[in-house]
Amino acid sequence: MIITIIKFVCFLSYNNVMEIFNEFNYNPKIALALGFFDGVHLGHMRVIKSAVDFAMQHNTKSAVITFKEHPCCIFYDVEPSYILKDSERRKQIANLGVDYLYEVDFKALKDLTAKEYLESILIKNFEPVSISTGFNHYFGSNKTGNPEFLEENQEKYNYKYIKIEPQYIKDKLISSTYIRECLKNGDIQEVNLFLGRTFEISGKVVHGQHLGEKLGFKTANVEYPENLIKMPFGAYKVTVNNQYNAVLNFGVKPTVADIRKPILEAHILDFDRDIYGETISIQFKDFIRPEKKFNSEDELKEQIKRDIEKCTE
Repeated sequence: MIITIIKFVCFLSYNNVMEIFNEFNYNPKIALALGFFDGVHLGHMRVIKSAVDFAMQHNTKSAVITFKEHPCCIFYDVEPSYILKDSERRKQIANLGVDYLYEVDFKALKDLTAKEYLESILIKNFEPVSISTGFNHYFGSNKTGNPEFLEENQEKYNYKYIKIEPQYIKDKLISSTYIRECLKNGDIQEVNLFLGRTFEISGKVVHGQHLGEKLGFKTANVEYPENLIKMPFGAYKVTVNNQYNAVLNFGVKPTVADIRKPILEAHILDFDRDIYGETISIQFKDFIRPEKKFNSEDELKEQIKRDIEKCTE
């Protein structure tokens, strides 16, 4: 049974300081939100905010309980393919006003029954005043824990259960599954609509082969994060650090290099500062075109000029 703290850190976001633990500890009388929350999309926000709001109304603290890896990766032995980096997910959760984030090891919990998880983990460690989940939240071995189970036990354990019903946009269910499909298809505008914000990737600017500079289009190169779902290779309309317009190519540069490992290359407009080694954030606005191999560098240059025009429209 997990009852001690191995490590915690603080995450400062706007005016909120969120403490992050990677094992459970005794932290009683708080409002809990349960889920993996990949993407922290509009539906996830409703779940988390319900716990934050309940905590504020009852003069207590709120906590999100989630896992380091998606349970599907453990059950089916598949490589993770997430919407957000861990650091970005933490930032988005902190932005919602959460006081504590528990990112625990799912392997240590997967064999517990629903009753064992509720009693020996949630009740024993947190004595929760409320528990919030989505309509399709399952837990415990063989998925024996569900919203009905939590609702049936709320009087026994003296907590308020809050179930968030399905959330829709344009008659389409808001879900991580749908957002992943949109990312795979390069439908960035749909991704942003269902996330409720602009899809973003951050990373350190690294040295490349300086081929863009030789073509007259200096780029800031960022390695594509591991375990993130892969978008289509091609040109994208983006902003950098929520400030500068840019055209970005994601791919293997078949015309000039044909590299093995795909990379993000952002040509930042009206910008000429050395930012190697700095961490930048890239906000994706739209997909412009697929990556292709051009017949010459001159043809590639002309295409880049057309891409830049689309980024300034």
